[in-house]
Amino acid sequence: MVRRSLRISPIWLAALLCAVSLEIIACTGRFSGLGSAAPAVNIPGPAVDEPLATSSAPETAVLAAGCFWGVQGVFEHVKGVRRAVSGYAGGTEQTAHYDLVSTGTTGHAESVEITYDPTQITYGQLLRIYFSVVHDPTQLDRQGPDVGTQYRSAVFPQNDTQQRVAQSYIAQLNRASVFGAPIVTRVENATAFVPAEAHHQDFLNSNPTNSYIAINDMPKLDNLMRQYPDLYREQPVLVGAGSS
Repeated sequence: MVRRSLRISPIWLAALLCAVSLEIIACTGRFSGLGSAAPAVNIPGPAVDEPLATSSAPETAVLAAGCFWGVQGVFEHVKGVRRAVSGYAGGTEQTAHYDLVSTGTTGHAESVEITYDPTQITYGQLLRIYFSVVHDPTQLDRQGPDVGTQYRSAVFPQNDTQQRVAQSYIAQLNRASVFGAPIVTRVENATAFVPAEAHHQDFLNSNPTNSYIAINDMPKLDNLMRQYPDLYREQPVLVGAGSS
């Protein structure tokens, strides 16, 4: 039997790699390598947190952790989350547009506004998922292949209690050295959150085989399910479906 090996010309190989690279290019165009999802880290829960509420009046958290596609996609699978919207925080409403934010000069960070039921999940539990599964909080002004201040790790507390919980938790995790490097997550003043353009909403759910999503974000869903099975919901709550 004659064994035949597949031969690919250098030109075709270069074209293939170029096509894959273009599909994996970052959320807003700043790209520094193929990258991959940050590994999940087992971390303790927050020592300072609010107890579960007795009223289901919704509360809001705004978190930035790199490209908002994956951040939104993870929190859409968290029990107690009623809505997770991709958008912009940290700058002015006038500059909250994809093309402008992509320049890294607007002060905005790609962020996700999370509306949640405080009788089912606490702000501290959301932060635990944020720090351990959603991103690497030790990376400064970048996440994986995405580089720029618009991809910074930042928390935008919506009230004094959230600010106290966030600051205390960051200090707790730094003291425990759970990441092997200091957390660079910034606790920033709350600004108006502006939803991103419609085509950015539910992007992970709509494009699970997209190369960028498959490499950088789908592993985060596996980590969420594995590390927090009691908080994982199989059916996501989607912006486009108007779910609650």
